Amino acid sequence: MSDQLTAWLRTVVPAAWSALVAYLVTAGAPEWLTQPLGAAGDVLVVPVVLGAVYALLRAVEPHLPAWLTRLLLGSTKPPVYRLDSPPAAD
Repeated sequence: MSDQLTAWLRTVVPAAWSALVAYLVTAGAPEWLTQPLGAAGDVLVVPVVLGAVYALLRAVEPHLPAWLTRLLLGSTKPPVYRLDSPPAAD
C-alpha cells in the first residue's frame, strides 16, 4: 500500500469513527447539556469528539492487536513522509 493511501486511511477511518461517536453522543446527550448550545451543539461536538477520539486511538495504538488497529485506524503502518527534492538554498 502506498504511503499516500496509508496516510489517507489513517485520517479518514478515525474521522469516521469519531463521527459515529459524535452522533451517538448528540443522540443520547441529556437535554440540559445540549439545549444551552442550541444549534451550535452539533457543530461543536463533532470537532471536540474528533480530537478526543483521535488522541485516544493514537495513545492506545501500541497496545492494540493488529486487527483492531486496522479496524480503528485503517492501517497498522504509519505513513512515511519523504521530501521529493532538497529545499532550495537561498
